[in-house]
Amino acid sequence: MKVEENLKEIAKLFLKLGIIGFGGPAAHIAMMQDEVVVKRKWLTEHHFLDLIGATNLIPGPNSTEMAIHIGHEKGGWKGLIIAGLCFILPAVFITGIFAWLYKKFGQLPEVQPFIYGIKPAIIAIIIGAVYPLAKRSLKSIELGTIGLVVLVGSLFNFYEIYLMFGAGFLALGLAYIRNNKLKNIHSFLPFTFLEIVNTGFLSATNSKLFWIFLKIGAILYGSGYVLFAFIDTELVSTGIISRQQLIDAIAVGQFTPGPVFSSVTFIGYQINGISGAVISTIAIFLPSFIFVAFLNPLVKKMRSSVLFSAFLDAVNIASVAIIIAVCFSMGKDSITDWRTILIAVLSIAITFHYRKINSAFIVLGGSLGGYLLTLI
Repeated sequence: MKVEENLKEIAKLFLKLGIIGFGGPAAHIAMMQDEVVVKRKWLTEHHFLDLIGATNLIPGPNSTEMAIHIGHEKGGWKGLIIAGLCFILPAVFITGIFAWLYKKFGQLPEVQPFIYGIKPAIIAIIIGAVYPLAKRSLKSIELGTIGLVVLVGSLFNFYEIYLMFGAGFLALGLAYIRNNKLKNIHSFLPFTFLEIVNTGFLSATNSKLFWIFLKIGAILYGSGYVLFAFIDTELVSTGIISRQQLIDAIAVGQFTPGPVFSSVTFIGYQINGISGAVISTIAIFLPSFIFVAFLNPLVKKMRSSVLFSAFLDAVNIASVAIIIAVCFSMGKDSITDWRTILIAVLSIAITFHYRKINSAFIVLGGSLGGYLLTLI
């Protein structure tokens, strides 16, 4: 009975986050931190940070992988699947509707006034979540220095995975020097070779889409914009879709909630209808489920090792630094006039003064505020 209750709680939480999760991975992770650390106490801030660090070490969409990690922590293998699906499916469903409208009418609905206000509100949510994580991860001057270097590197657009592993291995080397000898190290391999049999019911087009998006999902590090670079190479350059369709897919990914990888649903639909959308969506997200399933049990083992614990601490502070850099970049793009400044300031004030307020109200308030202020 307890297990079933846990699974229901997981489903309810991640369905909600999948519906209200605007703003990209940093905002999604901020919302998850508020829900599972602050409100529900499912995880400690320390372990939540470890999971953020772990998601940054493997390919795939970080916020989706965080949802899968949290589901596994709370509900085991069933929780892993339920959390991932409930977080992904609302975005896929909404994106599918936009894909149908786009194919039928040749354009997207006008949503810019609402997005105008959501973006600065999202900044407030990220700042509110990153503040306690930063305090928790800043354990020493050494880690603070590593975090500062990663922050500067991230602001100068250094590749995130180099910054993450660089921070981790630097801390690992320093810990080794302090301890003089290696101990409690267990080899681990968080990646697995994935082989999927190509079944006869798949059309040639769907088979091609499956392998393209499976490959991208299995090797892609970084933001959603890296995803679009891969798609440009695989689909636009080969003439399968137009660049305008790719640009419209990016737009859909920006103004729908949930993971930006759901843009793949839009692209799959344009290429081969509903079956193309389903096949593409499964392929892009499947590697994340597999990677997290293998990696999750290893996080606690890494924490119990002196050297790998140092590695995780550095990866954690690097993760926080990268989130801050993302927040700064988002702020430059979205806080551009007195209206957006007003929305951002009010959202930050509400976030910090009313710590228990649901982030959905911040998102909805920003959206409504943006719409009303554009009427002035």
